[in-house]
This record gives sequence, C-alpha cells and structure tokens, in this order.
Amino acid sequence: MAVALALLLGTQVLATDLYLPALPMLARDLSAAMPAVQATMSAFVLAFGLAQLLWGPVADRFGRRPVLRAGVALFALASLGAALAPEVGAVIGWRAVQGAGVAAAVVCARAMLRDVFEPQRGAHVMSHALGGVGLIAIAAPVAGGAVAAAAGWRSTMALLAAVGAGLFAFVVWRIPETVRSRNPQATHARALLQQLGRTLAHPTFRAWTALVCGSYGGLMVFLAGSSFVLIEHLGLSVWECGLAMGSNSLVYVIGTFVCRRLLARHGLVGTVQRGAAFTATAGAIMAWAATQPTTSLWVVLVPQWIFALGHGVHQACGQAGAVGPFPHAAGVASALTGFLLALTAAAIALWLGVTLSASRPQLYFGTLATMATLTALAAWTLVRRHGAPHA
Repeated sequence: MAVALALLLGTQVLATDLYLPALPMLARDLSAAMPAVQATMSAFVLAFGLAQLLWGPVADRFGRRPVLRAGVALFALASLGAALAPEVGAVIGWRAVQGAGVAAAVVCARAMLRDVFEPQRGAHVMSHALGGVGLIAIAAPVAGGAVAAAAGWRSTMALLAAVGAGLFAFVVWRIPETVRSRNPQATHARALLQQLGRTLAHPTFRAWTALVCGSYGGLMVFLAGSSFVLIEHLGLSVWECGLAMGSNSLVYVIGTFVCRRLLARHGLVGTVQRGAAFTATAGAIMAWAATQPTTSLWVVLVPQWIFALGHGVHQACGQAGAVGPFPHAAGVASALTGFLLALTAAAIALWLGVTLSASRPQLYFGTLATMATLTALAAWTLVRRHGAPHA
C-alpha cells in the first residue's frame, strides 16, 4: 500500500517539481511574462483542486480503479500536449488538463488509505508513502534541471508523458480495488451536497485541513518562487537550482522518519504539536530575512529545510486525520481536502506571479514566513482542540 500510495501521490510532485528549474527557460523560449509563466503553475493546481470535487464522488460510486485508469491516462496525454505546445497559452491549457488527471490519482490514493486503515495506523502508513514521495521529490528537480539543460524545457514534459504511461501500466496490473461497498448515491446532487456540508461542518476535518493547507501553502511558496530567487537573483545555474531544490526534498524525507518516531510516542495530535516547533522556527528566520536588504543561498535554504522537517510531519498526520471521521465517504472527504489544498496553492502562485521579482526576494521570505506562522497556529489551536480521532 505504501508503494502504491507513493507512486500515485508522486504524480503531483513530478508534475510540479520536474519542470520548476526550467521555468526561466520556458519564459525566454516563449517570450512569456512572469504572470503567464506562473499561470502554468496556478492553472495546474486550480484544475487539480476543482477536478477532485468530481473524482471523489465518482470514486465512491464506481470504485477507485476506474477513476485511477482514466486520470492517469489523461495525465500522460496532457503531458505530451504540453511538450508540443507552440505558445505559453497552450502550455497553460495543457497544464490544467494535467492537473485534472493528477487529481484522480491523489484523490484515490487518500481514499484508499481510509478504505484499509484507521486514522492513527493510516498516518503511519502515509508517512512511509510520503517518504517515497520525498525520494521522488529529491530526484525530480535534479532530473528536471539536467534534462532541461541538455534538451530544453519541452523535454521535461516529454519525460512526464513517459512516466504517465508507465504509471498507467502499474495501475492496470498491480493496484486492486479497495472499496468494500460502493455508494450508488454518491454522485447524486442532493446527497453529494449533504455530504459536503457534513464534512465541512466537522471540526476534526476543519482542524486537520487548516493544518495541511497552511503547510502546503508554505511549500508552494518555495516551489513557485525559489527558482527565480535562486537563478535570477543569486545567479545559480539550472542544474545547481535543481540540486538546491532536491536538498529540500531530502530533508522532507527525514521529516517523515521523524513523524513515525513521534507517532509511536505521542499519538496523532501530540506529533503535530511537536512538528509545529520546526515550522514556527522556520517562519521566524524567514521573517528576519524579509527585513534584510541582501540575501544569500544559505538564507534561502536553511529555513526552508527546517520548514520541510515540519512539513514531513504535518502532511502525513493531516491527510490521515482529515479523512478519519468519514470511513464511508472517504472519496468526498479526500476530494474536499484536496480542493482546499489546491485553492490555497493557486492563490499563492497567483500572488507570487503578480508581486514577485528577482530584484525583490524579500516578498518571497515574507510570504513563506506568513504561511509558516499560520500553520503553527493551526497546530497549536485547532488541532490541539479538535484533532483527536474520536472527536
């Protein structure tokens, strides 16, 4: 299960991290302005979020396997379309289709976890899976930087198409159906709206979702903005930028190991309380960096590494905790969590696209400090009060 979850959740990481070092190259090749380039990211995450609201109920009604096959095939075809796109508008469109395909893989992965495991055990298994996702995240920017440097930004999209084809074969041959009883009412409008309302009204769902939205929002600041700070402001090459971004993923993997150790001693809620100390520390350093007139590579990377430690704790616990109260509607709960995650990420990508420039990296630091602070507050207030699995 951990291997299957890692591969499915890893499609989102690949679709974002693999081509991040090539973003400045894409901008030059297609003569695209900063808002348009950032729109290739925001279109992906917005479509990713909206599509989850569709795939979740469909997966509850028809099962996980049909949705997985359709979504992964869509991802592979859209990646090929992006590789052949003649201008930035077409890239944005294909990236939106990519996001819709990836949404199916991620929704089903989270729902499969709840199909099989209770929340605390699910968090443990998810930490193993996210460790695998972290390994993918280490390799993705490094491989993306090397491939883009050798063959241009289009080669990163061609590589995603090949990965999508391989994943489709894996889904067909190796992933079983995990739904024990399908819900024929899941896609009916009235029943769906009622279930969405019940999910949103549940304090445990709101607490864990606030935590993962804040933490993922901070990661999105790094994903969407760091390549411009590292390449355009600090003068790193595309290859060096990929290595720097890969180092962040390595620390994230360490964070998933920390998560498993803490879970055994302190339970789901106690683990998050301690993980938030990393997040708050990173936020404090970034807030200081935002006030400085100059910056350096270490000022960018060190607080991001500390944030990544906390992120490795929060994502495993938060994703298991959010779907925990809904064993018979895991698809809908997973979809709603994913939609809110994607909405947060899209808003951050749009904000950075409008405001970020290589000459003003302080805005990058300030935005990340804000997300880190919100994440720590969610852990120490909402999750502390409502996050217990019995809540």
